[in-house]
Formats: sequence, C-alpha cells, structure tokens
Amino acid sequence: MIYRIVHKTTYKYKSPVSFGEHVACLTPRNLPHHRCLRNEIRISPGAICRKRGDYFGNQLCFFTVDEPHRELVVEAYSEVKILEHANPSLGNSPAWEEVSRSVPGLRTPEGLDAYQFVFESPRIRPSPEFAAYACISFRPGRPFVEALLDLTARIHRDFKFDAKATSVRTPAEQVLRTRRGVCQDFAHLEIACLRSLRLPARYVSGYLRTFPVPGRPRLVGSDVSHAWVSAYSEETGWVDVDPTNNVVPSYNHVILGWGRDYGDVSPLRGLILGGGRDHTLKVSVDVAPEQT
Repeated sequence: MIYRIVHKTTYKYKSPVSFGEHVACLTPRNLPHHRCLRNEIRISPGAICRKRGDYFGNQLCFFTVDEPHRELVVEAYSEVKILEHANPSLGNSPAWEEVSRSVPGLRTPEGLDAYQFVFESPRIRPSPEFAAYACISFRPGRPFVEALLDLTARIHRDFKFDAKATSVRTPAEQVLRTRRGVCQDFAHLEIACLRSLRLPARYVSGYLRTFPVPGRPRLVGSDVSHAWVSAYSEETGWVDVDPTNNVVPSYNHVILGWGRDYGDVSPLRGLILGGGRDHTLKVSVDVAPEQT
C-alpha cells in the first residue's frame, strides 16, 4: 500500500510576528515494513528547512522565519509505502513479570534502547494509581502481549473520546480521573500504566487513514494526526497498540516518529517574538491511498 499524505498547518496571529524559530516533526520514518519514498516541507513566509535526526532517530526540520508576518503556513507532502508485517504472537509472549524483571539486564542495542522508556518523562509520571488500573489486565503470570491487548481494549471501553475535554498539556492523571480525552491522552495514559509496572513503552506519532460513511465520497483533509503506543519485550520486540481504536496498527497507520511522550514528537513547535496574546491554529491532514 502506498499513501500520499498532505499535512497543512496554518497559524494566524493577532499582531505581526517579527521572528520565529520552529521545529517540525513531519517526515515519516524508514522501517523494514514502512518506507518514506518522498518528503517535502514547504514554508510560508519563505524559510530554509535544515533536516537532521534527533536522539530517537526521528527526522526533524529546523527553520527560521526572520521577516514580519501575520500568518505561518507549513505544508508537508509525503509518500509512504507500507508492506505486510506480522502481528504479535501470543505464543511467543512470556509472562509480563518476566519482561519487567528482564529489561534492566538487557545488553543488546534494542534492549538498551527500550530500557530508557521505563522511566518518568516530562509529561508521564508513573504512579500507584496507574499501576492499579493496569493490574486488572496484568494479572499474575499473564502473557505480556495478552495483557497488553486487554489493557488497550479496556482503555477503549472505559474512556470516552472528547475533543473538548483536554488540551495538549492535560496531565494523564486528570485523564484517569475524568475518563475523557483524545488519542494523545489515551496514549499517555496507557504508557503511564505500563511504566508504572516497569514495562518499556514509547509514544508514537503519525497518521491514521479514515474511511468515509458508506455511500458518501471521501472528504479531502478529513484524515487526522494520530498517536498510539509501542511496548517492548525481548521475545516480541516492539508491539504497537492503538487504545483510541482498540486495534493493532497495520496498513492504516503511518509512523512519523516516536519518543518518551508527545513533547518529543509534536508535529510543530517553536518560539516567536510578537504575535500578540491570541492566535488561531488550523490543521488539515489528507491521507490518500493507492493500491500497489
């Protein structure tokens, strides 16, 4: 499957911005089953995009806008090919307690990489409350993948998708109390649960292909930026789960990057001088598939 993706972000400021330094995480990753065939980032007003990899291996675009402007438009055009890959097998999954005990002793490059995702990060703090919610799924001796899929299903069932209930800075503790949020919140929540059991879990940012209502045409720009979770054991490697939709990501999920939490892989962030107190933000994403 090949996807052509257009991700457009528009900021409109109340007063002129005299200077801006920005970072965009809008280049899909290259993986054995997931290849970025093309990526172009266009910026208005004019700016030069300097790409380089970050600590986690994501490709970031750094750019400076040094002329006065009341509007900033960033458009990313990508082409991604996704190949068939195997879903996690319950038969190869050890008990989750074995995974938790084994991770600190792993010495392979992948194991050492996974170990860093056990710890607290700026937006995710493990706690007994998260562990208590997770332990309903992670019963003693239960296979790691089976427990992970059960936790994912419970979050999907217990929490309501509500775009007005949270913001990008809502802590996972509040989401656990209110049982409402969006994909970013549910990813943070599941990661907090896993890390509270000393299991490695990372935040994955990307796109989700959506489907039109039967009998109606597909709407351009109706697809969304998305977030999900990847958890690790030595036997299974990284296993992706999507608590918002209760699925194991496959053909319909396109990966931009991963990190400890949203702050590491937000699609666009930066600092500006000027602009006033208020601004408006509009984001549209179009994920158009082509059969190969």
